[in-house]
Amino acid sequence: MAAQPSTCRSARTTSKRNKTLRITDADVSRLRRSFLKEVSGTTSALDRVICGDATEVLPQLSARSIDLAIVDPPYNLNKTYNGTRFARLDVAVYIRWMEDWFAHLLPLLKETATVYVCSDWSTSAAVYPVLSRHFTIRNRITWEREKGRGAAANWKSCSEDIWFATVGETYYFDVDAVRLKRRVVAPYQHNGKAKGWTAERDGNFRLTAPSNLWTDITVPFWSMSENTEHPTQKPEKLIAKLILASSRPGDVVLDPFLGSGTTAAVCRKLDRRFIGIDVEPDYCALSLKRVEGALLNGRIQGYESGVFHERNTMQLQMQAMQRGQQSQPFSDAAE
Repeated sequence: MAAQPSTCRSARTTSKRNKTLRITDADVSRLRRSFLKEVSGTTSALDRVICGDATEVLPQLSARSIDLAIVDPPYNLNKTYNGTRFARLDVAVYIRWMEDWFAHLLPLLKETATVYVCSDWSTSAAVYPVLSRHFTIRNRITWEREKGRGAAANWKSCSEDIWFATVGETYYFDVDAVRLKRRVVAPYQHNGKAKGWTAERDGNFRLTAPSNLWTDITVPFWSMSENTEHPTQKPEKLIAKLILASSRPGDVVLDPFLGSGTTAAVCRKLDRRFIGIDVEPDYCALSLKRVEGALLNGRIQGYESGVFHERNTMQLQMQAMQRGQQSQPFSDAAE
């Protein structure tokens, strides 16, 4: 793949309301000093960004040292990443490519580890057979990607998949950490008392158990401070759900295709240790800049007071935060 001029750095003038995080030549020059090129075991890589090919870096980490792996590889699509093009492959070839780096990932995972692998609908056809050979597949999460262009002769693609798999039968999962606060449309009462919901100043709400269909995710856009110019950036809220559900504070989270740095930034905000790997120096610099920002602002859009909120409820979230309301988990009930 031929390298082309960087598209990650930008000095263009934008609206004052545009909060997109960009890196400059000065950022790259400063942050390059923090890159790791090689490591000697997992301990030396904790909370660091490693600039290199995952197939070369992963063998340098310690066996059975990773609690959670969040894997967001290039989908089997024609896509340009900072001037480097990934060309769509025959499915069999893409599967062999996945098996190549999976062979290096497997020895690093603890027996209780969890793996999440991101994909789109077409790439899922390759992800499933690879995962099923090495892990126990627990579920497939589908999340709504509300942005995207329509198609004249096809259904608009507005969803992506996340495969949930574990190394063994014993694994960590905290369902209460990822409940979704939803407005109750038809509040049910039993003997005159609310059942499964609470009345708040802004309406009636309940905390629902997380399902494998996520419609509450907002894809980062220009007025959000987490937004970058990475072409396939994952939202912090989405990654936060995976981290909170499948790891404890202090656990080690590995992202071998770090990209825009979402996993690293969210780990910093949620008190997890991270190891991030990416082959693009500009993306490594972008990731480190986001980690620096996480030290100054630990907020995750859509996650307040220990619960996740529906999309487009920012005003309600801020009002609840100002009043100091704390939502307490309770069991599901029909609305």
